[in-house]
Amino acid sequence: MEQRRFSGKGHWYHETQSNHAQTDVLPLVPEDANVDDRFLLDLALPDEIVAACSGWLTPARALCHQLFPLSVPVNRLQTLSAYDRLSTALTVAQACGVQRLCNHYAALLAPLPGPDSSRESNRRLAQITQYARQLASSPDVIDDKARNQLDEVGLSTFDIVVINQIIGFIGFQARVVAVFQALMGHPVRWLPGHHIQPHTLPTSSDAWVPLLPVVELRYASAHQLESLSRWQSEPALEALTPVLCHEPTLLDLTGEILINIREEISLTPPALSAATELLTRSPDRFSAAQFTPLMDAGLSAVRAIKLLSQSAFDGWLNRLNVAFGKEE
Repeated sequence: MEQRRFSGKGHWYHETQSNHAQTDVLPLVPEDANVDDRFLLDLALPDEIVAACSGWLTPARALCHQLFPLSVPVNRLQTLSAYDRLSTALTVAQACGVQRLCNHYAALLAPLPGPDSSRESNRRLAQITQYARQLASSPDVIDDKARNQLDEVGLSTFDIVVINQIIGFIGFQARVVAVFQALMGHPVRWLPGHHIQPHTLPTSSDAWVPLLPVVELRYASAHQLESLSRWQSEPALEALTPVLCHEPTLLDLTGEILINIREEISLTPPALSAATELLTRSPDRFSAAQFTPLMDAGLSAVRAIKLLSQSAFDGWLNRLNVAFGKEE
């Protein structure tokens, strides 16, 4: 059995990362860095299934490229490097325990130079890593102190929006990959993830108030104004839009997933409730044992995938609600 090692960034489990790339240590599965489909990670799926889900898979794939470009210029207002982004993605993938995802982000991260070895850089990366793990696996512990610590280590408003989008998106990706692997009968749990706290329904705009600065209309770009106008009409995004609009391209793609993944169901079979609960709490344990009963209950494979993926998207929105505001 493969030994689980904790040191060095050549392995997919990490806490914080070392300063220099290690040329003598390779990622667990280095070829996982090179995939054509950066969202589904080249899973061999039936063409008809992929085509039926293309409405929401297309913006999800686009988000992978937007959130994780190969090169990220940094400046005073946008300080998150490619390393910061991929390190955060790997942390969330580890929390979810879906190893295909862990291998992919570890392989992308391994060749990148880490931050310098100063105390400030180490503290910054450690704080981002801790926050990402907490929001992904224990969102109930995120409070004003946890939010303020991101500001204390130098993250700008733009950075905070992006880092929380990454955390929510990777949790969504992990669960979707788990669902598609269950469809194909593939195992998900090779090494265990963390137990994920159950998420709640997105809070309403009447009870929830943002804590992060919203985009000011007088300074908003044309793209921001267009996104504000479009997505504030969506109930699930109405309250979040003024904050998410700091990065309107990410907001637009998130919204496109939302409107294409929504699926109404008049009667919820017990098998769906059980499957959704396990996918929410422990995506590393989700398997065909939960997926097959959905089709036995009369759901088509496409509809079962969409309903489960919608619950994963709800978890993404919940993390954003926790990160950006609170109920009054």
